[in-house]
Amino acid sequence: MKRVIDGWLQGVARLPTPNVDDRPAGERVELVVIHNISLPPGEYGRRNVHALFTNCLDPCAHPFFAEVAGARVSAHILIERDGTITQFASFDRRAWHAGASEFNGRPRCNDFSIGIELEGSDFDAFTDAQYAALDEVLAAVLGEYPVRAVCGHSEIAGGRKTDPGPFFDWARLALPASVCLPSARVSAR
Repeated sequence: MKRVIDGWLQGVARLPTPNVDDRPAGERVELVVIHNISLPPGEYGRRNVHALFTNCLDPCAHPFFAEVAGARVSAHILIERDGTITQFASFDRRAWHAGASEFNGRPRCNDFSIGIELEGSDFDAFTDAQYAALDEVLAAVLGEYPVRAVCGHSEIAGGRKTDPGPFFDWARLALPASVCLPSARVSAR
């Protein structure tokens, strides 16, 4: 089982992002947000997400990159199609993954959440390796932080986001009953 030490998941690659800052004083991690991402859309395994999260994406390398290369974003964790886990930000810091967001009436979800990106899209199923890696990450995070809920980006982004998308199988998450899923997903457990 993986462990978290000083905000870092042990036994995974680290690639620190500049797209992070301190959480507001007194904020605790209480939410995990699941995302999906692929760059360019629908293409996998090219490490372009790594480049985006570290502000190194070449806007000339693909027409779509010109649209997103200036974005200053990063999740805490990326899980690739083969289950490879890379951590970009300490869980103790605020990564810039959720944007304008609200959870249960509470705005600015980046302040109190951990963002986990799955390499994928709204149009493809996620892999068994990704679900296994996600369960490892969630177990480590839940062992270290007082997480009360796990949700998709779509649940906190006020209709502007759709991820992790319709192919994400919420029933496959190995979560204790004390951790809430979005109300639409509870019946799937």
